[in-house]
Amino acid sequence: ASGKTTRSFKLGEEERRCRYALEQAAEGREIALVCPGDSGIYAMASLVMELLESAPELGGVSDAARRVEIVCIPGMTAMQAASARVGALLGHDFCAISLSDLLTPREEILRRIESAARGDFVVAFYNPVSRRRVELIERARDILLQFRKGDTPVVIGRQLGRKDEKVKISRLCELGPDGIDMMTVVIVGSSRSRSFKAGTDREGAGGWRAFTPRGYRRLQNPAG
Repeated sequence: ASGKTTRSFKLGEEERRCRYALEQAAEGREIALVCPGDSGIYAMASLVMELLESAPELGGVSDAARRVEIVCIPGMTAMQAASARVGALLGHDFCAISLSDLLTPREEILRRIESAARGDFVVAFYNPVSRRRVELIERARDILLQFRKGDTPVVIGRQLGRKDEKVKISRLCELGPDGIDMMTVVIVGSSRSRSFKAGTDREGAGGWRAFTPRGYRRLQNPAG
C-alpha cells in the first residue's frame, strides 16, 4: 500500500517471514502478513499458530510475540474462484489435496487421493505441477479413473483473480501436466458432476459450465 513499509521474502523462507511479522508486532507495530487466497488454507496462518504454540526454547517466537493480538481474515480461495467461474463444481461434498511432496510424503498424498476417490468427493488439487514434480497429477488422474468415468468434468484455473487469468473445462481422461503449474488449481468433479453448453460463448469457460448437483430437484420431485 502507498506509504507503507513492506518486506518481501523468497519462496522457502516462510518460517522466517512469519517469525519476522510476529516479532515486529511484538514491538508495537501493526503488521499485515499478506497471503494470496485465504491465509488459513495452504498459507501462513497455520505456521503462525505453530510458532505461537511452541515455547521460545523449542523454536517458537519470543514471549512478547506470543502475546500479540492475531486476527485471521478469510479470503477467496483458488478453488472457490475456479468453481464460481464455471458455475458450481463445488456444489456438493468436496475436499482439497495439495500435490506438493515437500512437506507431505508422496505415499500419504496418494493415500489421500484414493480415499477421496473412494468417497466420491469433488477434489481440488493445489500445487498440481512443479518443475521437478510433473507425474503426480497423472498418478492422481489414474487413481480417480478407477472410480469415476473418463468424461468427468475437470476445471483448470490459472492465475485466478489476476489480469492473465485462464479457466477451461476439460475431461478427467485428458488431464495431464501440460499448461499446469504451481499457479494453477485443478478441480475434478465427482461421479455426479456434469458440464453443459452455456447460453452464450461469453459464459462459463469457453461457453461451457460445470456443476455438481446436490439433489434439490430429486427432493422436490421424488417421483422424477
